[in-house]
Amino acid sequence: MDDSLALSAESMREMGYRVVDIVAENFATLAERPVSLTGSRAALEAALREPAPARPRAPEEVLEIVRDVVLENMIHVDHPRNFGFVPGPSNYVGALADFLTAGFNVFAGTWLEASGPAQIEIVTIDWLKELCGLPASARGLFVSGGSAANLTSLMIARQEKLPDGPAGGVAYCSDQTHSSMERAFRILGFGVGQLRRIETDSRYRLSLNALRKAIDEDRADGKRPFCVIANAGTTNTGAVDPLPELSDLCRREDLWLHADGAYGAVAVLSPTYRHLLEGLGNVDSLSLDPHKWLFQPYEIGCVLMRDGELLTKHLEAHPEYLQDVKAGEEEVNFCDLGFQLTRQFRALKLWMTIQLFGLDNIRAAVERGIRAAEKAETYARGHEELEVVSAAELGVVSFRYLAKSSDDLNAFNLELSKAVIVDSFCLASSTELNGKVVLRMCTINPRTTDDDLRNTVERIVAIGRRLDGS
Repeated sequence: MDDSLALSAESMREMGYRVVDIVAENFATLAERPVSLTGSRAALEAALREPAPARPRAPEEVLEIVRDVVLENMIHVDHPRNFGFVPGPSNYVGALADFLTAGFNVFAGTWLEASGPAQIEIVTIDWLKELCGLPASARGLFVSGGSAANLTSLMIARQEKLPDGPAGGVAYCSDQTHSSMERAFRILGFGVGQLRRIETDSRYRLSLNALRKAIDEDRADGKRPFCVIANAGTTNTGAVDPLPELSDLCRREDLWLHADGAYGAVAVLSPTYRHLLEGLGNVDSLSLDPHKWLFQPYEIGCVLMRDGELLTKHLEAHPEYLQDVKAGEEEVNFCDLGFQLTRQFRALKLWMTIQLFGLDNIRAAVERGIRAAEKAETYARGHEELEVVSAAELGVVSFRYLAKSSDDLNAFNLELSKAVIVDSFCLASSTELNGKVVLRMCTINPRTTDDDLRNTVERIVAIGRRLDGS
């Protein structure tokens, strides 16, 4: 190895085959291994802290450290018994696609520099907008995830509805809306109180009556309502806000309607459950995350804009040093649709996954995840120690342990959640619903079996009994 930073073709193949073996072994044996291993900072400092090496190290030595230390100390988000947070059940085809895009070092910002990749992104975005029921005028792009997608959408909403600045502007969301909205509002220059959280009903859906009242109050106070943020599958419970009614309300009130479908929008693929997302195609903007329920490696989120011309209207820029890359009439510079100039070729992994597995298998995998939560709910109801707090919806179910030894069920269930993580057989993370701390299972991994569901619920009950002294 020398200062050209190049390897011979033989060395590249040898190292690449080693990496493929590591990845293939991970996919093949994951179900047999613990879900998580979180190393202490002290232990990882001892294992990994060193001066930057001045001389080359052997590839096998470096890969051994990566395999045995770095990649062992993590929660395996694609493990079939990982039901915590929102799992990331990736697939091998997507991983290979990322290897290809990195190997060719694709710059996916302009048509001039990556016309083939740009066309793949155009096609794949069109697939998604059609699945979601958006019109031909819609456009979009792939971004890092839901946070970036929501930020992009809300920036367009601000520019369209508050062209003279954010002063006095008010947007509305439910008390179940993702925290990325609060961060987006801070980034966009809004102050405290300009994002109002509205109460939800017994199914954790935004209350239309409470929303109408809040809008009327704010108009009477001289404020400027400009946007409603609807949930198309919340993280906490999988709840979907009443999209048709919200669409009608926003049209009457001249408000922007953004749907956060980062988790749940992909459920439109399910013939059985797509009715839960009725009205999704009527929103002004939509975020969804293929790295969640379309089974892609991180990172890939998506912005879809009903009026696609608004993306370029508010985001394109033409500095003198980019005069050579100005797009022709039929060409697309994706750097003009988002806030990244330098950007990855994220579309390839989703395109290759759909090509190799077919949309029918992906539809079945999505539906399987929704039914898995219903099965988990059935298993939970079979244990008298467990109380189902939110019934299964869009692949999410929540319950809590009714401890006999503790008067503070919230503290007990927090302790139970931590004990489940340490046990590492499975993972069900905690959240809070109407003041109750619950354990939540998100069941979207298509490689999860009925035994995984049953054994996870039984393991949680067993750990709960041990903590409860029974």
